[in-house]
This record gives sequence, C-alpha cells and structure tokens, in this order.
Amino acid sequence: MEGKIVGLDIGTTKTCVVIGERNEKGLIEITGVGVSPSTGMRKGVVFNIEATIKSITAAIEAAEMMSGQEVHFCWTGIGGSHIEGINSRGVAAITGQKRENREISKDDINRVIEAARAVVVPLDRQIIQTIPQSYVVDGHRGIKDPFGMIGVRLESEVHIITVSVTSMQNLIRCVNRAGFELNAFLLLQVLAAGKAVLTQEEQEMGVALIDLGGGTTDVLVYYDGAPYSTFTIPIGGCEVTKDISMIKSIPLETAEKIKHEYACCWEPLLEDEDIIVKDMAGRPPITIPNSHIYAIVKPRMEEIFELVKKKLDGINLPRPLTGGVVITGGGAALTGAIELAGEIFQMQVRLGLPISFTNSLGGLVEDYCTPAHATAIGLVLEGNRLEMEGSSEQDRPLPPSIGKKTGFWRRIADWFKNGLF
Repeated sequence: MEGKIVGLDIGTTKTCVVIGERNEKGLIEITGVGVSPSTGMRKGVVFNIEATIKSITAAIEAAEMMSGQEVHFCWTGIGGSHIEGINSRGVAAITGQKRENREISKDDINRVIEAARAVVVPLDRQIIQTIPQSYVVDGHRGIKDPFGMIGVRLESEVHIITVSVTSMQNLIRCVNRAGFELNAFLLLQVLAAGKAVLTQEEQEMGVALIDLGGGTTDVLVYYDGAPYSTFTIPIGGCEVTKDISMIKSIPLETAEKIKHEYACCWEPLLEDEDIIVKDMAGRPPITIPNSHIYAIVKPRMEEIFELVKKKLDGINLPRPLTGGVVITGGGAALTGAIELAGEIFQMQVRLGLPISFTNSLGGLVEDYCTPAHATAIGLVLEGNRLEMEGSSEQDRPLPPSIGKKTGFWRRIADWFKNGLF
C-alpha cells in the first residue's frame, strides 16, 4: 500500500514539516523536510494567528519544493503547558453467546476502554488521545493484548491526554487557514517524538523522554511499554537565549546565534575562546569570553533539569526507570546537555535522534537525523501506523475545515493558469 504521510510540528521557535512516502514494501522514505521560524507561538500556545499561518505555509512550501509533492493533509502535533495526562481504569463484563464461550472480542476491548475514558473533564478541556497501558482479565494483570482470551471480567488501565479546547481550536484554525487539513485528530507532540527516538526495550524497562523545546520542556514517562505520566515544565531554550541577551545586552537574534554556535553547559567540554559580536546597530564590536556564556547557560539548564527531576521523583513508580533518560528536541543539541543531565539525574542519559530502530525509515537521512526533527518524524511514523490500522481515537469530531486545501504546486499552477508569469 503506497501513500504520502506529512508530519507538521508547530513549535515556539520553529515550524518543522516532514513528508514521508510509503512504498510498496511498507518502508517510509523521507522525501521532504521544511523548517520555518515561528513567531506566533508562546510556550506551545498560539497567540498570533497570522504569524503562525505564515510559519506553517513557509515550512510546508519548503518541504513541497524538496519532495516535489503537493500537501493537502497533515498529521499535526500539539504540546505546551496546557497539556495534562491522567491515568484511569475501566471495567466491563465480557459478552458471549454462551456462558462457557466468553472469548474477548474487539467490541469488549473497545467497551472497556470507553469505560476507562469516562472521566470528568471540565468544559474547557477535551480528551485528544486515550492510550491503553495494560489489561486485567479475571484478576490476571499485565496483559498487553487480551483479544481472543477467555474470561468473565475485563479491566483496562489507560493514559488519557487532555488539552485546552481554545488552544486546540486556535491551532486547528491556523492549519486550516494556511490551506491544509488535519488527518483525523491532533497527536501529542512528545508522544510522537517518543515514536521516533525510543526503542521498545527502553519503553519496557522504563524511560523518561525529555523534549527540550523553545518555549517548554515536555516530559513523557514510559513504564512497562506504555505511557505512564505526561507533564510539562514551562521553561525551554528561549529562556537561555533571553538570559544571554539580557546579561550581555545584545539582540535576541545575536544571542540565539551565540547559543547555537558557542554555548556549553558542561565545563570539561568548554573551549577557551573569545566570541566577537558585530553588527549591533552601529555599535563597535564587543568581545565575550566563552566562559561568560558558560556561566550564563549552565544555571538555566540546571534549573530545567532540576525541575524535571523533582517532578519525576514525585511519580509513584513501582520500580526505577532502568531505561534511563533520553533527551531530544532542539535544546538537546546544546553542548554538554547530555553530560549535565547525567550528573543531575544520576542515571544513564543519551541523545534522542530519529534513527530507525526497525529499519522502517529511509530517504534524506542527513536532513532529518537531528533531535530538532524528532517530533515531525514521529508524527509521520505514528500517522503511518494509524492509517495502516484504520484507527480513529478522537472523542469528538474536529471543527470543520476553514479555507480551501492548497499547496505550493497548486499555487504555481494557478499562477500559470491566470497568466501571472
């Protein structure tokens, strides 16, 4: 079965689009990658619709140009401090035509998940995903797939993701007004990132995925192969940039460049060199020792990791996270971030790169194999899985699309048709 899958990751500092094509062998070939600066988002929430629309359009057009494919539909992620994850349980009796033939059917599984999803949600929030963790059949726990088993009583343990209704609607509106439509429903960004960077063994052992974004730091804890806890720290890489800008009295754009090219938060990796800053509104160039940037960056990164550790320590897990910590997102590329995290968490820490552990990815490896692309790659992988399974997890239909589906190549064709060239 062939098809095109598009992942759209709208972040606080950048919008990233990845186009994947499913070939006849089921392999996903990444054929297009597009990135555009994002100025309409704040901590994962839309605060300027027009700026967000512009960022989405630019990123998708860049990916269309690279792949030669026109985009109409996309799998879109949602994140930010308004995300909440809760665990719930449901119980249902197993139906059967005869008392001695109570085989668990797909309908039984769907009913017990619906029972677990029947939680009280405020009117200003909506469930976007319900993720099964495990099942209990007649008191026997830890069952991953009860289909076909014989029993009388079926229980489900699920992880439920809820979002702010207004934040969700504004994000959908931006995508629609940019000329594109969502495939079925929104996906949690950090969950998508986990699909791209975590191994099945890590998920079974228990692992904490830390997505260091620009506006927020999103955390997803896997335990026994399923999501167990989701939370957000309202601090991200933008705070590091602001600290450099404020303390050194330089523009934010210059501070961002210094952060990417020179910043370090682990002293053994610090290079003894001076940074020359030019082009500051007519002011003469200034020289900043790299050690000064280190003294600014390290405390902020320590604060982020300490806040995450405090939250992790508050989770009542039956056993330690023996899979350690995986750090991804744009902030994970900061020199020394992995080493500093290892010192704070006192466990194994590695960088999360969207490398295929199942040999199901191909294409432009050099263009997408960075932590900053993890979420967009994960959206493609999860979108492909859902399309192949014909799955639908949304609780209520998304608002109707606004605007006409369009894309870069359709606009080019329209220009030729209308004689604008």
